Amino acid sequence: MNRPAAMVHPAQRRVLSVLVCTQVFGAAGVGLGVAVAVLVTTSLSESTVVGGLGATATALGAAGLALVVATLSTRYGRRRALLVAYATGAFGGAVAALAVQLRSWPLLLAALVPFGGGTSATLAARFAATDLAAPAHRASTLSTVVWSTTLGAVAGPNLVEPATRFAGDGGPFLLAAAVFALAAAGIALGLRADPLMPVGTVPAAIGDSCCGVTGSAIPAEPVRWSMLRVLSPSARLALLGVTLCNTAMVGMMSMTPVQMQHTGSSLTVVGVVISLHVAAMYAGSPLFGWLADRLGRMPVLAVGAALVVAAAGVCGMADSHEAPQLAVGMAVLGAGWSAGVVAGSALLTESVPAPLRQAAQGLSDLLMNAGGALGGLAAGVVVQAWSYPALGLLLGFLALPVLMASVLTTLRPAR
Repeated sequence: MNRPAAMVHPAQRRVLSVLVCTQVFGAAGVGLGVAVAVLVTTSLSESTVVGGLGATATALGAAGLALVVATLSTRYGRRRALLVAYATGAFGGAVAALAVQLRSWPLLLAALVPFGGGTSATLAARFAATDLAAPAHRASTLSTVVWSTTLGAVAGPNLVEPATRFAGDGGPFLLAAAVFALAAAGIALGLRADPLMPVGTVPAAIGDSCCGVTGSAIPAEPVRWSMLRVLSPSARLALLGVTLCNTAMVGMMSMTPVQMQHTGSSLTVVGVVISLHVAAMYAGSPLFGWLADRLGRMPVLAVGAALVVAAAGVCGMADSHEAPQLAVGMAVLGAGWSAGVVAGSALLTESVPAPLRQAAQGLSDLLMNAGGALGGLAAGVVVQAWSYPALGLLLGFLALPVLMASVLTTLRPAR
Protein backbone atom coordinates (compact mmCIF):
# COMPACT_ATOMS: atom_id res chain seq x y z
CA MET A 1 0.00 0.00 0.00
CA ASN A 2 1.47 3.37 -1.00
CA ARG A 3 1.60 6.13 1.55
CA PRO A 4 0.42 9.66 0.76
CA ALA A 5 3.30 11.84 -0.32
CA ALA A 6 2.84 14.09 2.70
CA MET A 7 3.42 11.14 5.00
CA VAL A 8 6.85 10.24 3.61
CA HIS A 9 9.90 12.08 4.95
CA PRO A 10 12.32 12.97 2.12
CA ALA A 11 15.22 11.13 3.83
CA GLN A 12 13.24 8.08 4.89
CA ARG A 13 13.67 6.03 1.74
CA ARG A 14 17.45 6.45 1.71
CA VAL A 15 17.80 5.73 5.43
CA LEU A 16 15.69 2.60 5.13
CA SER A 17 17.69 1.38 2.12
CA VAL A 18 21.01 1.75 3.95
CA LEU A 19 19.67 0.02 7.05
CA VAL A 20 18.30 -2.88 5.01
CA CYS A 21 21.59 -3.43 3.16
CA THR A 22 23.87 -3.22 6.20
CA GLN A 23 21.52 -5.41 8.21
CA VAL A 24 22.29 -8.32 5.89
CA PHE A 25 26.00 -8.18 6.75
CA GLY A 26 25.39 -7.59 10.44
CA ALA A 27 22.98 -10.50 10.64
CA ALA A 28 25.46 -12.82 8.94
CA GLY A 29 28.03 -12.00 11.61
CA VAL A 30 25.52 -12.56 14.41
CA GLY A 31 24.39 -15.83 12.81
CA LEU A 32 27.97 -17.10 12.65
CA GLY A 33 28.46 -16.34 16.33
CA VAL A 34 25.15 -17.90 17.36
CA ALA A 35 25.98 -21.12 15.54
CA VAL A 36 29.39 -21.70 17.12
CA ALA A 37 29.76 -19.70 20.34
CA VAL A 38 28.21 -22.29 22.66
CA LEU A 39 29.65 -25.27 20.78
CA VAL A 40 33.22 -23.93 20.74
CA THR A 41 33.07 -22.76 24.36
CA THR A 42 31.73 -26.16 25.43
CA SER A 43 34.44 -27.94 23.44
CA LEU A 44 37.29 -25.85 24.86
CA SER A 45 36.06 -25.99 28.46
CA GLU A 46 34.59 -29.52 28.36
CA SER A 47 31.66 -28.20 30.42
CA THR A 48 28.04 -27.64 29.43
CA VAL A 49 27.65 -24.95 32.09
CA VAL A 50 30.64 -23.01 30.78
CA GLY A 51 29.32 -23.56 27.27
CA GLY A 52 26.11 -21.80 28.24
CA LEU A 53 28.24 -18.83 29.25
CA GLY A 54 29.12 -18.40 25.56
CA ALA A 55 25.61 -17.16 24.84
CA THR A 56 25.57 -15.26 28.13
CA ALA A 57 28.77 -13.34 27.35
CA THR A 58 27.47 -12.25 23.94
CA ALA A 59 24.14 -11.17 25.40
CA LEU A 60 25.84 -9.25 28.21
CA GLY A 61 27.96 -7.44 25.67
CA ALA A 62 24.89 -6.58 23.62
CA ALA A 63 23.12 -5.36 26.78
CA GLY A 64 25.99 -3.09 27.74
CA LEU A 65 26.35 -1.76 24.21
CA ALA A 66 22.61 -1.04 24.11
CA LEU A 67 23.05 1.81 26.59
CA VAL A 68 26.11 3.05 24.72
CA VAL A 69 24.20 3.00 21.44
CA ALA A 70 21.23 4.82 22.96
CA THR A 71 23.47 7.48 24.50
CA LEU A 72 25.45 7.99 21.30
CA SER A 73 22.23 8.13 19.29
CA THR A 74 20.88 10.86 21.53
CA ARG A 75 24.06 12.93 21.39
CA TYR A 76 25.45 12.28 17.93
CA GLY A 77 22.78 10.53 15.86
CA ARG A 78 22.19 6.97 14.68
CA ARG A 79 25.14 6.88 12.28
CA ARG A 80 27.90 7.17 14.88
CA ALA A 81 26.08 4.91 17.31
CA LEU A 82 25.68 2.06 14.82
CA LEU A 83 29.25 2.54 13.57
CA VAL A 84 30.66 2.15 17.09
CA ALA A 85 28.53 -0.95 17.74
CA TYR A 86 29.59 -2.72 14.55
CA ALA A 87 33.26 -1.79 15.03
CA THR A 88 33.14 -3.19 18.57
CA GLY A 89 31.62 -6.41 17.25
CA ALA A 90 34.37 -6.73 14.63
CA PHE A 91 37.03 -6.29 17.31
CA GLY A 92 35.39 -8.97 19.44
CA GLY A 93 35.26 -11.38 16.52
CA ALA A 94 38.96 -10.96 15.79
CA VAL A 95 39.91 -11.58 19.44
CA ALA A 96 37.56 -14.59 19.58
CA ALA A 97 39.33 -16.13 16.59
CA LEU A 98 42.65 -15.63 18.38
CA ALA A 99 41.26 -17.21 21.55
CA VAL A 100 40.16 -20.32 19.65
CA GLN A 101 43.61 -20.55 18.07
CA LEU A 102 45.17 -20.36 21.54
CA ARG A 103 42.62 -22.89 22.92
CA SER A 104 41.73 -20.47 25.72
CA TRP A 105 38.07 -20.51 26.73
CA PRO A 106 38.47 -17.66 29.29
CA LEU A 107 39.81 -15.39 26.53
CA LEU A 108 37.01 -16.57 24.24
CA LEU A 109 34.38 -15.63 26.83
CA ALA A 110 36.02 -12.23 27.26
CA ALA A 111 36.04 -11.69 23.49
CA LEU A 112 32.37 -12.62 23.14
CA VAL A 113 31.43 -9.59 25.26
CA PRO A 114 32.50 -6.99 22.66
CA PHE A 115 31.37 -9.41 19.95
CA GLY A 116 27.86 -8.68 21.26
CA GLY A 117 28.20 -5.23 19.70
CA GLY A 118 27.07 -6.75 16.42
CA THR A 119 23.85 -7.94 18.05
CA SER A 120 23.33 -4.52 19.61
CA ALA A 121 23.70 -2.84 16.21
CA THR A 122 21.24 -5.13 14.44
CA LEU A 123 18.68 -4.59 17.20
CA ALA A 124 19.12 -0.80 17.27
CA ALA A 125 18.66 -0.61 13.49
CA ARG A 126 15.00 -1.58 13.85
CA PHE A 127 14.36 1.51 15.97
CA ALA A 128 16.33 3.69 13.55
CA ALA A 129 13.83 2.66 10.88
CA THR A 130 10.96 4.15 12.91
CA ASP A 131 12.53 7.57 13.49
CA LEU A 132 11.02 9.10 10.36
CA ALA A 133 8.08 6.72 9.95
CA ALA A 134 4.44 7.77 10.16
CA PRO A 135 2.80 6.44 13.36
CA ALA A 136 0.30 4.29 11.44
CA HIS A 137 3.17 2.50 9.65
CA ARG A 138 5.73 2.16 12.42
CA ALA A 139 5.34 -1.59 12.90
CA SER A 140 5.50 -2.26 9.15
CA THR A 141 8.58 -0.04 8.72
CA LEU A 142 10.29 -1.63 11.71
CA SER A 143 9.49 -5.10 10.37
CA THR A 144 11.13 -4.24 7.03
CA VAL A 145 14.52 -3.95 8.73
CA VAL A 146 13.83 -7.08 10.79
CA TRP A 147 12.89 -8.94 7.60
CA SER A 148 16.10 -7.85 5.86
CA THR A 149 17.98 -9.73 8.56
CA THR A 150 16.76 -13.01 7.05
CA LEU A 151 19.35 -13.40 4.29
CA GLY A 152 22.38 -12.79 6.49
CA ALA A 153 21.01 -14.67 9.48
CA VAL A 154 20.26 -17.77 7.40
CA ALA A 155 23.57 -17.60 5.54
CA GLY A 156 25.62 -17.15 8.72
CA PRO A 157 25.19 -20.61 10.31
CA ASN A 158 25.67 -22.29 6.93
CA LEU A 159 29.00 -20.50 6.48
CA VAL A 160 30.39 -22.14 9.61
CA GLU A 161 31.64 -25.29 7.88
CA PRO A 162 33.41 -23.60 4.92
CA ALA A 163 34.89 -20.95 7.23
CA THR A 164 36.19 -23.71 9.52
CA ARG A 165 37.71 -25.61 6.60
CA PHE A 166 39.40 -22.46 5.34
CA ALA A 167 40.73 -20.97 8.61
CA GLY A 168 40.35 -23.63 11.31
CA ASP A 169 38.07 -23.54 14.34
CA GLY A 170 38.45 -19.78 14.64
CA GLY A 171 37.40 -19.23 11.04
CA PRO A 172 33.70 -18.48 11.81
CA PHE A 173 34.66 -15.71 14.23
CA LEU A 174 37.18 -14.31 11.77
CA LEU A 175 34.53 -14.21 9.05
CA ALA A 176 32.07 -12.61 11.47
CA ALA A 177 34.60 -9.86 12.19
CA ALA A 178 34.96 -9.23 8.45
CA VAL A 179 31.22 -8.91 7.79
CA PHE A 180 30.76 -6.65 10.83
CA ALA A 181 33.47 -4.44 9.36
CA LEU A 182 31.59 -4.35 6.05
CA ALA A 183 28.41 -3.35 7.87
CA ALA A 184 30.30 -0.57 9.67
CA ALA A 185 31.66 0.69 6.36
CA GLY A 186 28.15 0.73 4.89
CA ILE A 187 26.84 2.77 7.81
CA ALA A 188 29.78 5.18 7.67
CA LEU A 189 29.45 5.80 3.94
CA GLY A 190 25.72 5.45 3.40
CA LEU A 191 23.87 6.78 6.44
CA ARG A 192 24.61 10.42 5.74
CA ALA A 193 20.99 11.49 6.13
CA ASP A 194 20.91 10.67 9.84
CA PRO A 195 17.31 10.29 11.04
CA LEU A 196 18.19 11.79 14.44
CA MET A 197 19.96 14.91 13.20
CA PRO A 198 20.51 17.68 14.13
CA VAL A 199 22.80 16.51 16.90
CA GLY A 200 21.17 16.23 20.30
CA THR A 201 17.61 16.35 19.02
CA VAL A 202 15.02 13.78 18.06
CA PRO A 203 12.85 14.67 15.06
CA ALA A 204 9.20 13.93 15.71
CA ALA A 205 7.84 11.43 13.21
CA ILE A 206 5.58 12.94 10.56
CA GLY A 207 2.07 13.08 11.92
CA ASP A 208 3.24 12.18 15.42
CA SER A 209 0.94 13.64 17.99
CA CYS A 210 2.48 11.88 20.98
CA CYS A 211 3.85 15.13 22.35
CA GLY A 212 1.46 17.52 20.68
CA VAL A 213 3.89 18.47 17.92
CA THR A 214 4.34 17.55 14.32
CA GLY A 215 7.58 17.37 12.38
CA SER A 216 9.72 19.46 14.74
CA ALA A 217 12.89 18.70 16.63
CA ILE A 218 12.43 17.89 20.33
CA PRO A 219 15.26 17.87 22.89
CA ALA A 220 16.12 14.28 23.72
CA GLU A 221 16.36 12.90 27.24
CA PRO A 222 19.44 10.90 28.26
CA VAL A 223 19.20 7.23 29.22
CA ARG A 224 18.17 7.00 32.89
CA TRP A 225 16.89 4.10 34.99
CA SER A 226 14.53 6.53 36.72
CA MET A 227 12.36 6.66 33.60
CA LEU A 228 10.89 3.28 34.60
CA ARG A 229 8.76 5.16 37.13
CA VAL A 230 7.10 7.32 34.48
CA LEU A 231 6.43 4.69 31.82
CA SER A 232 2.82 3.88 31.03
CA PRO A 233 1.41 0.36 31.68
CA SER A 234 1.48 -0.38 27.94
CA ALA A 235 5.15 0.63 27.72
CA ARG A 236 5.98 -1.60 30.67
CA LEU A 237 4.13 -4.52 29.08
CA ALA A 238 6.08 -3.92 25.87
CA LEU A 239 9.35 -4.08 27.82
CA LEU A 240 8.22 -7.26 29.58
CA GLY A 241 7.16 -8.82 26.28
CA VAL A 242 10.37 -8.29 24.34
CA THR A 243 12.46 -9.25 27.38
CA LEU A 244 10.74 -12.53 28.19
CA CYS A 245 10.36 -13.59 24.55
CA ASN A 246 14.09 -13.00 24.01
CA THR A 247 15.02 -14.76 27.26
CA ALA A 248 13.08 -17.88 26.25
CA MET A 249 14.41 -17.80 22.70
CA VAL A 250 18.10 -17.46 23.70
CA GLY A 251 17.78 -20.09 26.41
CA MET A 252 16.30 -22.72 24.09
CA MET A 253 18.49 -21.82 21.11
CA SER A 254 21.73 -21.88 23.10
CA MET A 255 21.25 -25.48 24.24
CA THR A 256 19.61 -26.98 21.15
CA PRO A 257 22.89 -27.30 19.17
CA VAL A 258 24.55 -28.93 22.19
CA GLN A 259 21.60 -31.32 22.62
CA MET A 260 21.68 -32.26 18.93
CA GLN A 261 25.43 -32.82 18.92
CA HIS A 262 25.22 -34.98 22.03
CA THR A 263 22.57 -37.16 20.35
CA GLY A 264 24.59 -37.69 17.17
CA SER A 265 23.48 -34.94 14.80
CA SER A 266 26.15 -33.67 12.43
CA LEU A 267 27.31 -30.06 12.30
CA THR A 268 25.50 -29.75 8.96
CA VAL A 269 22.17 -30.85 10.47
CA VAL A 270 22.68 -28.50 13.40
CA GLY A 271 23.32 -25.68 10.94
CA VAL A 272 20.12 -26.45 9.02
CA VAL A 273 18.00 -26.45 12.20
CA ILE A 274 19.48 -23.18 13.41
CA SER A 275 19.02 -21.68 9.94
CA LEU A 276 15.32 -22.61 9.98
CA HIS A 277 14.99 -21.05 13.39
CA VAL A 278 16.72 -17.83 12.36
CA ALA A 279 14.72 -17.66 9.11
CA ALA A 280 11.50 -17.91 11.12
CA MET A 281 12.72 -15.12 13.39
CA TYR A 282 12.99 -12.66 10.54
CA ALA A 283 11.19 -13.83 7.40
CA GLY A 284 7.72 -13.57 8.94
CA SER A 285 8.26 -10.12 10.43
CA PRO A 286 6.48 -8.21 7.59
CA LEU A 287 3.34 -10.25 8.29
CA PHE A 288 3.53 -9.51 12.01
CA GLY A 289 4.24 -5.84 11.29
CA TRP A 290 1.23 -5.64 8.98
CA LEU A 291 -0.97 -7.35 11.56
CA ALA A 292 0.29 -5.10 14.35
CA ASP A 293 -0.53 -1.98 12.31
CA ARG A 294 -4.03 -3.22 11.45
CA LEU A 295 -5.17 -5.34 14.39
CA GLY A 296 -3.20 -3.61 17.12
CA ARG A 297 0.03 -4.27 19.01
CA MET A 298 -1.49 -6.22 21.91
CA PRO A 299 -3.07 -9.09 19.90
CA VAL A 300 0.19 -9.70 18.02
CA LEU A 301 2.17 -9.59 21.26
CA ALA A 302 -0.20 -12.24 22.62
CA VAL A 303 0.34 -14.39 19.52
CA GLY A 304 4.11 -14.11 19.99
CA ALA A 305 3.94 -15.25 23.61
CA ALA A 306 1.63 -18.14 22.69
CA LEU A 307 4.02 -19.32 19.98
CA VAL A 308 6.96 -19.22 22.40
CA VAL A 309 5.03 -21.36 24.89
CA ALA A 310 4.09 -23.85 22.16
CA ALA A 311 7.65 -24.02 20.83
CA ALA A 312 9.09 -24.75 24.25
CA GLY A 313 6.70 -27.70 24.54
CA VAL A 314 7.50 -29.07 21.06
CA CYS A 315 11.27 -28.88 21.65
CA GLY A 316 11.08 -30.20 25.19
CA MET A 317 9.13 -33.30 24.12
CA ALA A 318 11.55 -34.27 21.33
CA ASP A 319 13.43 -37.51 21.95
CA SER A 320 17.08 -38.14 21.21
CA HIS A 321 16.58 -38.81 17.50
CA GLU A 322 13.94 -36.19 16.67
CA ALA A 323 15.89 -33.60 14.67
CA PRO A 324 12.77 -32.91 12.51
CA GLN A 325 10.70 -32.20 15.61
CA LEU A 326 13.40 -29.91 16.96
CA ALA A 327 13.46 -28.13 13.61
CA VAL A 328 9.69 -27.52 13.83
CA GLY A 329 9.92 -26.38 17.42
CA MET A 330 12.80 -24.00 16.70
CA ALA A 331 10.94 -22.55 13.71
CA VAL A 332 7.85 -21.91 15.86
CA LEU A 333 10.12 -20.36 18.50
CA GLY A 334 11.58 -18.02 15.89
CA ALA A 335 8.11 -16.95 14.75
CA GLY A 336 7.08 -16.27 18.34
CA TRP A 337 10.17 -14.14 18.89
CA SER A 338 9.40 -12.20 15.70
CA ALA A 339 5.81 -11.45 16.67
CA GLY A 340 6.77 -10.47 20.21
CA VAL A 341 9.67 -8.22 19.26
CA VAL A 342 7.95 -6.49 16.32
CA ALA A 343 4.72 -5.81 18.23
CA GLY A 344 6.48 -5.02 21.50
CA SER A 345 8.97 -2.62 19.89
CA ALA A 346 6.21 -0.76 18.04
CA LEU A 347 4.09 -0.62 21.20
CA LEU A 348 6.99 0.79 23.20
CA THR A 349 7.82 3.43 20.58
CA GLU A 350 4.28 4.77 20.48
CA SER A 351 3.72 4.52 24.26
CA VAL A 352 6.34 7.08 25.30
CA PRO A 353 6.68 10.77 24.39
CA ALA A 354 9.31 11.65 21.79
CA PRO A 355 11.86 13.10 24.27
CA LEU A 356 11.93 9.76 26.10
CA ARG A 357 12.05 7.45 23.08
CA GLN A 358 15.83 7.06 22.82
CA ALA A 359 16.07 6.26 26.52
CA ALA A 360 13.15 3.83 26.35
CA GLN A 361 14.57 2.08 23.29
CA GLY A 362 17.99 1.77 24.90
CA LEU A 363 16.40 0.40 28.06
CA SER A 364 14.42 -2.07 25.96
CA ASP A 365 17.54 -3.45 24.30
CA LEU A 366 19.37 -3.51 27.63
CA LEU A 367 16.62 -5.57 29.29
CA MET A 368 16.16 -7.71 26.19
CA ASN A 369 19.84 -8.67 26.05
CA ALA A 370 20.15 -9.00 29.82
CA GLY A 371 17.25 -11.44 29.65
CA GLY A 372 19.06 -13.29 26.88
CA ALA A 373 22.19 -13.45 29.02
CA LEU A 374 20.21 -14.87 31.92
CA GLY A 375 18.48 -17.32 29.59
CA GLY A 376 21.77 -18.61 28.20
CA LEU A 377 23.28 -18.98 31.67
CA ALA A 378 20.23 -20.66 33.18
CA ALA A 379 19.87 -22.97 30.19
CA GLY A 380 23.32 -24.46 30.70
CA VAL A 381 22.70 -24.96 34.41
CA VAL A 382 19.26 -26.54 33.88
CA VAL A 383 20.49 -28.96 31.20
CA GLN A 384 23.53 -29.89 33.28
CA ALA A 385 21.49 -30.42 36.46
CA TRP A 386 18.32 -31.91 34.95
CA SER A 387 17.68 -32.28 31.23
CA TYR A 388 16.85 -30.56 27.96
CA PRO A 389 13.10 -31.35 28.36
CA ALA A 390 13.19 -29.64 31.77
CA LEU A 391 14.58 -26.56 30.04
CA GLY A 392 11.64 -26.55 27.62
CA LEU A 393 9.17 -26.76 30.51
CA LEU A 394 10.84 -23.89 32.36
CA LEU A 395 11.03 -21.59 29.36
CA GLY A 396 7.43 -22.33 28.40
CA PHE A 397 6.25 -21.15 31.80
CA LEU A 398 8.45 -18.06 31.47
CA ALA A 399 6.40 -16.69 28.56
CA LEU A 400 3.00 -17.28 30.20
CA PRO A 401 2.85 -13.91 32.06
CA VAL A 402 3.23 -12.02 28.78
CA LEU A 403 0.53 -14.15 27.16
CA MET A 404 -1.95 -13.59 29.97
CA ALA A 405 -1.25 -9.86 30.35
CA SER A 406 -1.50 -9.11 26.64
CA VAL A 407 -4.68 -11.16 26.22
CA LEU A 408 -6.33 -9.44 29.20
CA THR A 409 -5.27 -6.01 27.91
CA THR A 410 -6.65 -6.84 24.46
CA LEU A 411 -10.00 -7.99 25.81
CA ARG A 412 -10.47 -5.21 28.36
CA PRO A 413 -11.79 -2.50 25.95
CA ALA A 414 -14.45 -4.93 24.69
CA ARG A 415 -16.07 -5.20 28.12
